[in-house]
Amino acid sequence: MIVPTYNEVDNVRPLIAGIIAHAPEVDVLFVDDNSQDGTRQEIAALIQERPGRVSMLSRAGKLGLGTAYVAGFHWGLERDYQALVEMDADLSHRAEDLAKILAALEHSPVVIGSRYIAGGGTQNWSLLRRVISQGGSFYARCILGLKARDLTGGFNAWRSEVLRAIDPRQVRSEGYTFQVELKFRAHLAGIALREWPILFVERRAGQSKMSGGIVFEAIYRIWLLALQRPQILRDAAKRRQLSGRS
Repeated sequence: MIVPTYNEVDNVRPLIAGIIAHAPEVDVLFVDDNSQDGTRQEIAALIQERPGRVSMLSRAGKLGLGTAYVAGFHWGLERDYQALVEMDADLSHRAEDLAKILAALEHSPVVIGSRYIAGGGTQNWSLLRRVISQGGSFYARCILGLKARDLTGGFNAWRSEVLRAIDPRQVRSEGYTFQVELKFRAHLAGIALREWPILFVERRAGQSKMSGGIVFEAIYRIWLLALQRPQILRDAAKRRQLSGRS
């Protein structure tokens, strides 16, 4: 489990408690971007309480969601984990849904925690927030030709062989567009994306990381990905050839 953090001191302990209750077999890696509110100290205490089950990558500053996940993927692949899962630190992703996503991953190479299929949804969101989120996924789906309905969500599980095949280090997007690009690259590599319904709950503590820059990036970056489709396809084909030779 990869959990990026920046000033989430009130959330990390309840997050671990939920994971222990619903998915006790999961190890957790926090990727912290130099939090200033005591988050790192709280994580350090959890590491002492659960040695070998909770870890932390400390980074020098706020380097972005996308690079945090790439660092976490690299850390997990180096240690031969068979599955890696993205999860928010703000408790918007429920631990009870995590257990179901992991069960679904036994039969699928990628499982997307989806708010926008039957059985999924959001809780405590304003109408504007729902319009922006659903509109963003619809926008990306139309331009990139993807079928998955929740492309911007960040509650996703990946088998390690999928991540090795698409090489997340090639992803240049940040914010919510990182989630879109990762799924787009998996799709172009011929990997099936399975959606599983989740309930997304608005954060109860801390501040949202949404910004105007993230929204602006999402608008232009989707078109850039569409233009990069031929190169991404060529890169995926080269990686398949190299994998077949090794």
